[in-house]
Amino acid sequence: MVWESIFLSRFSGKTGEVMDLVTIYSRKECHLCEEAFTVLQKLKDDLKFEIVEIFIDGDEDLEKLYGEQVPVTLINGELHDYWRVDPVRFKSSLEKHRRHQ
Repeated sequence: MVWESIFLSRFSGKTGEVMDLVTIYSRKECHLCEEAFTVLQKLKDDLKFEIVEIFIDGDEDLEKLYGEQVPVTLINGELHDYWRVDPVRFKSSLEKHRRHQ
């Protein structure tokens, strides 16, 4: 599954522009996961990125990889953070990713 995040890390949005991909690994009925997803949803239009949410429940490999660290956020396939999404830190990290591409 991780390779899918890397493979899909950048793609054309509706306007044909290249978009960054933020992947969030979550669990069902996880309040921190819901909060992190909500924060990302609020930021996505202004910061111009797409979100993919992947539930690790029932996936043995992903549960071993991320376990109790969810939500786990990746920007273009690279680890950003665990547990929470701080909007200021996320924006800074996204800008750094963009400068290095």
